[in-house]
Amino acid sequence: MGTSIRWTARLRALLRRWRSAPLTWLIVGGFVLMAAMAIGTGLTVDRFRQNAIESGRDSLESSVRLLARHFDREFEDFAVLQKSIIAELESHGIESADVFRSEMGTLAMHEVLRSKASGWSDVAGANVFDSNGVLINSSRRWPVGDISVSDRGYFNRLKNDPAAQEEVEVVPGRLGNGPAIVFARRVSGPHGEFLGLVSRAITPEQLESFFTSTGLGEDSSIAMHHQNGQLLARIPHVDGMIGRNYRTGSAEQKAVFERSYVTTELTSPMDGKDRLVASRMLTGEPLVVVATKSLDATLATWRTQTRFFVAVAVVSIGLLVLTLFLIFRQMTRRLALEKEQLDTAMNTMTQGLLMFDQDQRLIVCNRRYIDMYGLSSDVVKPGVDFRDVIQHRADTGSFEGDVDAYCDRILSQVGLTQSRIVETSDGRLIEIKNQPGAAGGWLATHDDVTERIRADERIAHLAHYDALTDLPNRVLMRGHLERRVAELAQGNPFAILYIDVDEFKGVNDSLGHEVGDELLRQVASRLRACVSGNDMVARLGGDEFAIIKAGTHDQAELTMLAEQILASLRMPVDCKGQEIPTDASIGIAIAPDHGDIIDDLLKRADLAMYAAKSEGRGTFRIFVPEYDAKARQRRQLELDLRQALVRGEFEVHYQPLVDLSANVVTGCEALLRWRHPERGMVSPADFIPVAEDIGLIGEIGEWVLSEACLEAASWPGGIHIAVNVSPVQFRSRTLALKVAAALAESGLAPERLELEITETVLIRDDEEALTILQQLRELGVRIALDDFGTGYSSLSYLHRFPFDKIKIDRSFISDIGEPEDSSPIVQAVVHMAAARHMATTAEGVETEAQREVLRQLGCSQMQGWLFSPAVPAATLRQLLSKQAAAA
Repeated sequence: MGTSIRWTARLRALLRRWRSAPLTWLIVGGFVLMAAMAIGTGLTVDRFRQNAIESGRDSLESSVRLLARHFDREFEDFAVLQKSIIAELESHGIESADVFRSEMGTLAMHEVLRSKASGWSDVAGANVFDSNGVLINSSRRWPVGDISVSDRGYFNRLKNDPAAQEEVEVVPGRLGNGPAIVFARRVSGPHGEFLGLVSRAITPEQLESFFTSTGLGEDSSIAMHHQNGQLLARIPHVDGMIGRNYRTGSAEQKAVFERSYVTTELTSPMDGKDRLVASRMLTGEPLVVVATKSLDATLATWRTQTRFFVAVAVVSIGLLVLTLFLIFRQMTRRLALEKEQLDTAMNTMTQGLLMFDQDQRLIVCNRRYIDMYGLSSDVVKPGVDFRDVIQHRADTGSFEGDVDAYCDRILSQVGLTQSRIVETSDGRLIEIKNQPGAAGGWLATHDDVTERIRADERIAHLAHYDALTDLPNRVLMRGHLERRVAELAQGNPFAILYIDVDEFKGVNDSLGHEVGDELLRQVASRLRACVSGNDMVARLGGDEFAIIKAGTHDQAELTMLAEQILASLRMPVDCKGQEIPTDASIGIAIAPDHGDIIDDLLKRADLAMYAAKSEGRGTFRIFVPEYDAKARQRRQLELDLRQALVRGEFEVHYQPLVDLSANVVTGCEALLRWRHPERGMVSPADFIPVAEDIGLIGEIGEWVLSEACLEAASWPGGIHIAVNVSPVQFRSRTLALKVAAALAESGLAPERLELEITETVLIRDDEEALTILQQLRELGVRIALDDFGTGYSSLSYLHRFPFDKIKIDRSFISDIGEPEDSSPIVQAVVHMAAARHMATTAEGVETEAQREVLRQLGCSQMQGWLFSPAVPAATLRQLLSKQAAAA
């Protein structure tokens, strides 16, 4: 029994080696292909031989069919003469042989015969013989010779057999040279008595000449036989054969003369060759047309083809053997190289790799697997059992658990693709993949994915958390909101607090991004400290944050939370050694009070936050329906604003700039006004910020510049025009070109144009701003710094940038003349400007006391309602005309 099992195992192993040996299969396949080529060639040759024989038979059949049709027609015409003569003779009503002899042997009958036989081609013409076989008349000659046919077989058969009407026979010639084929017909009396016969004769050569015209080819023959087997004519012609009887031999040979048509293969009785034979009987005469062709001649072309095919097959098999040899040698070399490369690749893989056969024996194991688990290569080697490998791992401490249970589980699923991640005793994460093999067994890979999984976890974290503050981002917050909205049905309300850090942009622009980033981190930390563990703090982007407050819709509680957040954020923040005060605006939306749709809640929290900003910043607002109405009004304002320039709804008004020493108008500031067809005059404070937000301020600014220059060109030469330049216009880098175009179009002298800019345009990029200001100065226009004293680092700008004038903000003018007023600040600005050869203009002057103080402080100009508000161009022209008349 044990021997049988061992032999079975060896056989299975041998079969597996055969299945896995490509070279063996290549050799076997080559021999099979050669055998197939040889067999195919043999079958093809045999098929072609059959086709050649069939073609020969078809050719012979076609020939005898045509010949039979031809001779049927010829011999039918041939018999017409005989029948007409016999009819003529029998019409005389002759009843005795003597009377027949006397009446038929006359010159008159000779003339009748000659007229009827004219145009017919034969040997001796039409001849009439009496009952004794003696020639008594002929169509050819008169008087006739002494000729008798009484010794002829055909005469005796016609004489002795009343049923015989016609005989055909080859006989030695008496009326011509050589043998002749005689066609004889009986002449009978009224009572069937034999009176004589009428004959005609043709030579075999006449038939053979027509046979020759068929052109059957080499080693072919055509013959005419009597049905009794007598040969009448044949090509090729052999004198000794004519007249011989060939209705002898085998049944197949006799059948040629017995059946209507025959196609067969026979051994010729004439030359002993194997021949293809085709025969066909004539319908009107007892004759048979026989055509033959030797088998050798029929197969001549086939033999040439056979030699060619055999040669091609031999050459093909030779080339195949050569190709197999070269492939075998190449594959042997390549397999050796691939084995070497495979060994190198396997041992440099980052994965551990094992391959087991269907008997659970190790086939391949690379070095990485050994090193990964600290195993011994003396144990883990080809041929070792799978259980022994796992047991060795358990013995060395790299496997924990029940070895047998683990092996049973793996082996029970060996036909399936498996993948799992296990953690080793030293904390590594190993991904094990088992892939079933095509011939049984399986391939296992062990990959240390510790770093990859950790990286994936970090990526997943970054996808849902803000990289700067480590707060949940907008994506994670939305998922949290979806869960909160789902819980509303269970009576669990929540609130959304939108938080926007006030003036963050100024901090970021003036102190740098590093300080701004640290400020955001500090804000995030303080927001976390203001909420409980059930709440979520998220960063939405930029300086915007959100808090999802769970379990409440109490406005008093939310008010306390908002005040706590504001109090926490107002504490100075130490950022990179700088104490930065900060504040925030907060908008609150409550679910389900303000809705249960996430997008609606987010929008309403945002509206509440913008309401807090618009009402002074540094505060909070809880959403009320009026905010929706304001948002709709804002959207309508945007739509109207986009059409205002096209519809010509904008106007430019002008506010005079008065010289304080001479009390005369020396210039005007162009101020934009919007005359809405339904709302009337819209305040610039309402629509200018909207125009900046939606990107229209640049286009509107260009229109104001062009209109102001055109208007100023009509004023007296000493009056200049001041035009405000928005930050958007200033950063476009084409400001100088547009100013030059406006001056050229209007004809205004460049020195009469004064461009007013604010400190905002100077904060971002000092070098770029300086370049633009230099371009404007090269045009000859004047530059004024507007709203001086209200921004960051204002004093430094006086040193770095080439200004012609400083405009003192109205916030410093409003309290002049009162105790603890801003007079010292104004005086300091005036002195600094004078030292830099700059003029000064005070904005918002509304009282005589303010004007007097400013004159005493040395301020150059003033503008404000004390002298004149901003007025339309027509009103200004009247004012300037009065001033000119007063001068």
